[in-house]
Amino acid sequence: MSTLVGRAEHADPGFKDIPIIDLVNISSSDPNVQKVLAADIRDACINVGFFYVKNHGIPEETIQTTLEMAKRFFAQPIESKMEAIPSLQVEIRKTPNFKGYSPLLSGNNDPDNAGDLQEGFEFGWEPLDATQRNDHEKDGVMAGANIWPSDLPGFREGALHYYHAAVRLGKLLFPLFALALDLPATYFEDKTRNSAALMKLLHYPPQTTPADDRVIGIGAHTDWECFTILWQEPGIQALQVLNSKKQWINAPPIQGTLVINLGDQFARWTNDIFKSTVHRAINRNGVRRHSIPLFFGTDYDVKLEPIPSCISPERPLRYESITAGEYVKSRLQATYGYSQEVHK
Repeated sequence: MSTLVGRAEHADPGFKDIPIIDLVNISSSDPNVQKVLAADIRDACINVGFFYVKNHGIPEETIQTTLEMAKRFFAQPIESKMEAIPSLQVEIRKTPNFKGYSPLLSGNNDPDNAGDLQEGFEFGWEPLDATQRNDHEKDGVMAGANIWPSDLPGFREGALHYYHAAVRLGKLLFPLFALALDLPATYFEDKTRNSAALMKLLHYPPQTTPADDRVIGIGAHTDWECFTILWQEPGIQALQVLNSKKQWINAPPIQGTLVINLGDQFARWTNDIFKSTVHRAINRNGVRRHSIPLFFGTDYDVKLEPIPSCISPERPLRYESITAGEYVKSRLQATYGYSQEVHK
Protein backbone atom coordinates (compact mmCIF):
# COMPACT_ATOMS: atom_id res chain seq x y z
CA MET A 1 0.00 0.00 0.00
CA SER A 2 1.10 3.58 -0.57
CA THR A 3 1.06 6.60 1.71
CA LEU A 4 1.38 10.28 0.81
CA VAL A 5 3.88 12.98 1.66
CA GLY A 6 2.62 16.46 2.41
CA ARG A 7 2.24 18.84 -0.44
CA ALA A 8 3.93 22.23 -0.55
CA GLU A 9 2.07 25.42 0.22
CA HIS A 10 -0.15 26.65 -2.64
CA ALA A 11 -0.21 23.23 -4.35
CA ASP A 12 -3.32 22.91 -6.49
CA PRO A 13 -5.94 20.30 -5.49
CA GLY A 14 -5.69 18.65 -8.91
CA PHE A 15 -2.05 17.69 -8.39
CA LYS A 16 -1.72 14.55 -6.33
CA ASP A 17 0.78 14.30 -3.53
CA ILE A 18 3.86 12.23 -4.19
CA PRO A 19 3.07 8.75 -2.82
CA ILE A 20 5.36 6.48 -0.82
CA ILE A 21 5.04 2.91 -2.10
CA ASP A 22 6.18 -0.01 0.06
CA LEU A 23 8.17 -2.58 -1.94
CA VAL A 24 8.50 -5.12 0.88
CA ASN A 25 6.56 -7.66 -1.24
CA ILE A 26 8.05 -6.75 -4.62
CA SER A 27 9.37 -10.29 -5.16
CA SER A 28 6.12 -11.99 -4.14
CA SER A 29 4.78 -14.63 -6.53
CA ASP A 30 1.22 -13.90 -5.37
CA PRO A 31 -0.55 -12.26 -8.35
CA ASN A 32 -2.88 -10.38 -6.03
CA VAL A 33 0.06 -8.76 -4.24
CA GLN A 34 1.60 -7.81 -7.58
CA LYS A 35 -1.74 -6.41 -8.74
CA VAL A 36 -2.00 -4.10 -5.70
CA LEU A 37 1.56 -2.85 -6.18
CA ALA A 38 0.98 -2.29 -9.89
CA ALA A 39 -2.20 -0.32 -9.16
CA ASP A 40 -0.31 2.01 -6.79
CA ILE A 41 2.40 2.48 -9.40
CA ARG A 42 -0.12 3.11 -12.16
CA ASP A 43 -1.81 5.83 -10.13
CA ALA A 44 1.53 7.54 -9.46
CA CYS A 45 2.71 7.22 -13.07
CA ILE A 46 -0.46 8.67 -14.58
CA ASN A 47 -1.16 11.42 -12.06
CA VAL A 48 2.27 12.53 -10.84
CA GLY A 49 5.20 10.86 -12.60
CA PHE A 50 7.06 10.67 -9.26
CA PHE A 51 6.87 8.34 -6.26
CA TYR A 52 9.00 7.29 -3.30
CA VAL A 53 9.80 3.65 -2.52
CA LYS A 54 10.66 2.16 0.88
CA ASN A 55 11.92 -1.34 1.66
CA HIS A 56 13.70 -1.13 -1.68
CA GLY A 57 16.36 -3.71 -0.82
CA ILE A 58 19.53 -1.64 -1.32
CA PRO A 59 21.60 -1.92 1.88
CA GLU A 60 22.35 1.35 3.67
CA GLU A 61 25.98 0.30 3.94
CA THR A 62 26.22 0.06 0.15
CA ILE A 63 24.79 3.56 -0.25
CA GLN A 64 27.09 5.06 2.39
CA THR A 65 30.21 3.47 0.87
CA THR A 66 29.36 4.98 -2.52
CA LEU A 67 28.62 8.36 -0.93
CA GLU A 68 32.00 8.35 0.81
CA MET A 69 33.75 7.57 -2.48
CA ALA A 70 31.85 10.38 -4.17
CA LYS A 71 32.86 12.87 -1.48
CA ARG A 72 36.51 11.83 -1.79
CA PHE A 73 36.42 12.28 -5.55
CA PHE A 74 34.74 15.69 -5.53
CA ALA A 75 37.06 16.97 -2.76
CA GLN A 76 40.03 16.71 -5.14
CA PRO A 77 41.47 19.72 -6.97
CA ILE A 78 39.85 20.37 -10.34
CA GLU A 79 43.07 19.38 -12.14
CA SER A 80 42.96 15.92 -10.57
CA LYS A 81 39.32 15.40 -11.51
CA MET A 82 39.86 16.53 -15.10
CA GLU A 83 42.89 14.31 -15.72
CA ALA A 84 42.67 11.48 -13.23
CA ILE A 85 44.06 8.89 -15.66
CA PRO A 86 47.49 9.35 -17.21
CA SER A 87 47.32 10.28 -20.93
CA LEU A 88 43.50 10.12 -20.90
CA GLN A 89 41.26 13.03 -20.02
CA VAL A 90 38.25 12.12 -17.91
CA GLU A 91 36.20 15.26 -18.66
CA ILE A 92 32.86 14.08 -20.03
CA ARG A 93 32.87 16.07 -23.28
CA LYS A 94 36.15 14.44 -24.30
CA THR A 95 34.59 10.96 -24.31
CA PRO A 96 32.31 9.89 -27.19
CA ASN A 97 29.76 8.26 -24.86
CA PHE A 98 29.75 11.08 -22.25
CA LYS A 99 31.08 8.94 -19.44
CA GLY A 100 33.45 10.47 -16.92
CA TYR A 101 33.65 13.76 -15.07
CA SER A 102 31.49 16.84 -15.72
CA PRO A 103 32.76 20.07 -14.07
CA LEU A 104 30.62 22.80 -12.53
CA LEU A 105 28.57 24.67 -15.16
CA SER A 106 29.65 22.28 -17.95
CA GLY A 107 26.03 21.22 -18.54
CA ASN A 108 22.83 23.17 -18.99
CA ASN A 109 19.56 21.23 -18.80
CA ASP A 110 17.30 24.27 -19.17
CA PRO A 111 18.00 26.41 -22.27
CA ASP A 112 16.55 29.42 -20.44
CA ASN A 113 19.24 29.15 -17.76
CA ALA A 114 22.95 29.94 -17.91
CA GLY A 115 24.26 26.64 -16.51
CA ASP A 116 23.86 23.90 -13.91
CA LEU A 117 25.71 24.48 -10.64
CA GLN A 118 26.69 20.86 -10.12
CA GLU A 119 29.55 18.54 -10.93
CA GLY A 120 29.20 14.85 -11.62
CA PHE A 121 30.86 11.56 -12.43
CA GLU A 122 28.91 9.33 -14.83
CA PHE A 123 29.36 5.67 -15.69
CA GLY A 124 27.43 2.75 -17.12
CA TRP A 125 27.24 -1.00 -16.82
CA GLU A 126 30.32 -3.14 -16.45
CA PRO A 127 30.84 -6.44 -14.63
CA LEU A 128 32.04 -6.34 -11.06
CA ASP A 129 34.14 -9.45 -11.60
CA ALA A 130 34.95 -12.12 -14.16
CA THR A 131 31.88 -14.19 -13.24
CA GLN A 132 29.55 -11.68 -14.88
CA ARG A 133 28.99 -11.57 -18.61
CA ASN A 134 29.38 -8.34 -20.54
CA ASP A 135 26.63 -8.39 -23.19
CA HIS A 136 26.82 -4.80 -24.35
CA GLU A 137 27.92 -5.24 -27.94
CA LYS A 138 24.60 -3.69 -29.05
CA ASP A 139 25.10 -0.34 -27.33
CA GLY A 140 25.56 1.32 -30.73
CA VAL A 141 26.04 5.09 -30.47
CA MET A 142 26.43 4.79 -26.69
CA ALA A 143 29.15 2.12 -26.88
CA GLY A 144 32.36 2.60 -24.94
CA ALA A 145 34.01 1.64 -21.70
CA ASN A 146 33.75 3.48 -18.41
CA ILE A 147 36.63 5.74 -17.36
CA TRP A 148 37.76 5.52 -13.74
CA PRO A 149 40.13 7.71 -11.71
CA SER A 150 43.36 5.87 -11.03
CA ASP A 151 44.29 7.58 -7.76
CA LEU A 152 41.28 6.66 -5.58
CA PRO A 153 41.54 3.05 -4.37
CA GLY A 154 38.15 1.40 -4.01
CA PHE A 155 36.31 4.07 -6.00
CA ARG A 156 35.34 1.79 -8.91
CA GLU A 157 34.28 -1.08 -6.65
CA GLY A 158 32.26 1.14 -4.33
CA ALA A 159 30.46 2.86 -7.20
CA LEU A 160 29.72 -0.40 -9.03
CA HIS A 161 28.36 -2.20 -5.95
CA TYR A 162 25.68 0.47 -5.61
CA TYR A 163 25.14 0.53 -9.39
CA HIS A 164 24.45 -3.20 -9.57
CA ALA A 165 22.14 -3.06 -6.54
CA ALA A 166 20.13 -0.25 -8.17
CA VAL A 167 19.98 -2.15 -11.47
CA ARG A 168 18.59 -5.17 -9.64
CA LEU A 169 15.88 -2.96 -8.16
CA GLY A 170 15.11 -1.55 -11.61
CA LYS A 171 14.75 -5.05 -13.05
CA LEU A 172 12.19 -5.82 -10.33
CA LEU A 173 10.23 -2.66 -11.13
CA PHE A 174 9.83 -3.27 -14.87
CA PRO A 175 7.26 -6.10 -14.45
CA LEU A 176 5.20 -3.83 -12.18
CA PHE A 177 5.27 -1.07 -14.79
CA ALA A 178 4.09 -3.62 -17.36
CA LEU A 179 1.21 -4.76 -15.13
CA ALA A 180 0.34 -1.10 -14.52
CA LEU A 181 -0.21 -0.81 -18.28
CA ASP A 182 -2.36 -3.97 -18.39
CA LEU A 183 0.45 -5.81 -20.18
CA PRO A 184 2.02 -9.18 -19.36
CA ALA A 185 4.59 -8.89 -16.57
CA THR A 186 7.29 -10.03 -19.02
CA TYR A 187 6.51 -7.36 -21.64
CA PHE A 188 9.70 -5.33 -21.10
CA GLU A 189 11.96 -8.33 -20.47
CA ASP A 190 13.36 -8.66 -24.02
CA LYS A 191 13.82 -4.87 -24.24
CA THR A 192 15.89 -4.50 -21.06
CA ARG A 193 18.29 -7.45 -21.13
CA ASN A 194 21.47 -5.39 -21.28
CA SER A 195 20.77 -2.92 -18.48
CA ALA A 196 21.14 0.28 -20.47
CA ALA A 197 21.52 2.30 -17.30
CA LEU A 198 23.72 5.28 -16.51
CA MET A 199 24.57 6.28 -12.95
CA LYS A 200 25.81 9.68 -11.89
CA LEU A 201 27.45 10.74 -8.65
CA LEU A 202 26.48 14.38 -8.14
CA HIS A 203 27.80 17.22 -5.99
CA TYR A 204 25.95 20.53 -5.56
CA PRO A 205 27.95 23.28 -3.84
CA PRO A 206 25.93 25.69 -1.69
CA GLN A 207 24.35 28.38 -3.83
CA THR A 208 24.42 31.96 -2.60
CA THR A 209 23.38 33.81 -5.75
CA PRO A 210 20.00 35.61 -5.89
CA ALA A 211 16.87 33.48 -6.14
CA ASP A 212 16.16 34.80 -9.65
CA ASP A 213 19.67 34.04 -10.89
CA ARG A 214 19.83 32.07 -14.17
CA VAL A 215 22.32 29.58 -12.68
CA ILE A 216 20.80 26.93 -10.40
CA GLY A 217 21.79 23.43 -9.24
CA ILE A 218 20.12 21.78 -12.21
CA GLY A 219 17.59 23.56 -14.38
CA ALA A 220 14.06 22.46 -15.16
CA HIS A 221 14.12 19.30 -17.26
CA THR A 222 12.71 15.83 -17.78
CA ASP A 223 14.88 12.73 -17.55
CA TRP A 224 15.53 10.84 -20.76
CA GLU A 225 15.34 7.15 -19.91
CA CYS A 226 12.40 5.00 -18.68
CA PHE A 227 12.76 5.94 -15.03
CA THR A 228 15.28 7.27 -12.52
CA ILE A 229 16.16 5.73 -9.16
CA LEU A 230 17.38 8.63 -7.01
CA TRP A 231 19.08 8.68 -3.63
CA GLN A 232 19.04 12.12 -1.95
CA GLU A 233 21.27 13.24 0.90
CA PRO A 234 19.18 13.32 4.11
CA GLY A 235 18.15 16.66 5.60
CA ILE A 236 18.85 18.78 2.51
CA GLN A 237 15.84 19.95 0.49
CA ALA A 238 16.67 20.72 -3.14
CA LEU A 239 14.51 18.61 -5.48
CA GLN A 240 11.31 20.19 -6.77
CA VAL A 241 8.59 18.85 -9.09
CA LEU A 242 6.51 21.04 -11.43
CA ASN A 243 2.78 20.51 -11.00
CA SER A 244 -0.03 20.93 -13.53
CA LYS A 245 -0.43 24.62 -12.63
CA LYS A 246 3.28 25.31 -13.11
CA GLN A 247 3.93 25.50 -9.37
CA TRP A 248 7.04 23.96 -7.83
CA ILE A 249 6.36 21.23 -5.24
CA ASN A 250 9.13 20.09 -2.89
CA ALA A 251 10.20 16.43 -3.02
CA PRO A 252 12.23 16.27 0.21
CA PRO A 253 14.56 13.41 1.13
CA ILE A 254 12.76 10.87 3.33
CA GLN A 255 14.86 8.52 5.44
CA GLY A 256 14.92 4.97 4.10
CA THR A 257 13.38 5.83 0.74
CA LEU A 258 14.45 6.39 -2.84
CA VAL A 259 12.69 8.61 -5.37
CA ILE A 260 11.45 7.06 -8.62
CA ASN A 261 10.54 9.41 -11.44
CA LEU A 262 9.50 8.59 -14.98
CA GLY A 263 11.48 9.69 -18.01
CA ASP A 264 10.93 10.40 -21.67
CA GLN A 265 11.35 6.81 -22.86
CA PHE A 266 8.30 5.68 -20.91
CA ALA A 267 6.40 8.77 -22.11
CA ARG A 268 7.24 7.79 -25.70
CA TRP A 269 6.43 4.12 -25.17
CA THR A 270 3.07 4.94 -23.56
CA ASN A 271 2.23 7.85 -25.87
CA ASP A 272 2.19 10.15 -22.81
CA ILE A 273 -0.11 8.00 -20.67
CA PHE A 274 2.80 7.81 -18.20
CA LYS A 275 4.08 11.26 -17.28
CA SER A 276 7.65 12.43 -17.75
CA THR A 277 7.46 15.21 -15.18
CA VAL A 278 9.56 18.38 -15.20
CA HIS A 279 11.77 18.80 -12.12
CA ARG A 280 14.80 20.79 -10.93
CA ALA A 281 17.20 21.03 -7.98
CA ILE A 282 18.27 24.20 -6.15
CA ASN A 283 20.68 23.96 -3.21
CA ARG A 284 20.27 27.12 -1.12
CA ASN A 285 20.88 25.34 2.19
CA GLY A 286 24.36 26.72 2.91
CA VAL A 287 25.90 23.22 2.80
CA ARG A 288 27.17 20.87 0.14
CA ARG A 289 24.63 18.38 -1.24
CA HIS A 290 25.19 15.00 -2.85
CA SER A 291 22.78 12.79 -4.74
CA ILE A 292 23.03 9.57 -6.75
CA PRO A 293 20.64 9.02 -9.66
CA LEU A 294 20.54 5.85 -11.75
CA PHE A 295 18.89 6.50 -15.12
CA PHE A 296 17.41 3.15 -16.23
CA GLY A 297 16.37 2.87 -19.86
CA THR A 298 15.58 0.35 -22.51
CA ASP A 299 18.49 -1.33 -24.30
CA TYR A 300 20.15 1.16 -26.61
CA ASP A 301 19.29 -0.74 -29.82
CA VAL A 302 15.54 -0.86 -29.03
CA LYS A 303 13.24 1.43 -31.00
CA LEU A 304 11.06 3.73 -28.92
CA GLU A 305 7.70 3.02 -30.52
CA PRO A 306 4.36 3.46 -28.73
CA ILE A 307 2.74 0.36 -27.27
CA PRO A 308 -0.26 -0.40 -29.54
CA SER A 309 -2.74 -0.27 -26.66
CA CYS A 310 -1.60 3.29 -25.92
CA ILE A 311 -2.77 4.61 -29.32
CA SER A 312 -6.40 5.42 -30.09
CA PRO A 313 -8.44 7.94 -32.11
CA GLU A 314 -8.63 10.03 -28.94
CA ARG A 315 -4.87 9.64 -28.35
CA PRO A 316 -3.16 9.66 -31.76
CA LEU A 317 0.54 8.94 -32.21
CA ARG A 318 2.60 11.75 -30.61
CA TYR A 319 6.23 10.75 -31.30
CA GLU A 320 8.40 9.62 -34.19
CA SER A 321 10.33 6.39 -33.81
CA ILE A 322 13.97 6.59 -32.68
CA THR A 323 16.32 4.12 -31.06
CA ALA A 324 16.88 4.56 -27.34
CA GLY A 325 20.63 5.07 -27.83
CA GLU A 326 20.15 7.78 -30.43
CA TYR A 327 17.66 9.57 -28.19
CA VAL A 328 19.84 9.48 -25.07
CA LYS A 329 22.93 10.60 -26.97
CA SER A 330 21.06 13.49 -28.62
CA ARG A 331 19.96 14.74 -25.20
CA LEU A 332 23.48 14.43 -23.80
CA GLN A 333 24.81 16.39 -26.78
CA ALA A 334 22.29 19.17 -26.18
CA THR A 335 22.99 19.31 -22.44
CA TYR A 336 26.77 19.53 -22.75
CA GLY A 337 26.93 21.75 -25.83
CA TYR A 338 28.52 18.93 -27.81
CA SER A 339 30.03 19.47 -31.23
CA GLN A 340 32.33 17.38 -33.36
CA GLU A 341 35.08 19.90 -32.57
CA VAL A 342 35.25 18.54 -29.01
CA HIS A 343 36.79 15.32 -30.24
CA LYS A 344 39.42 16.85 -32.56
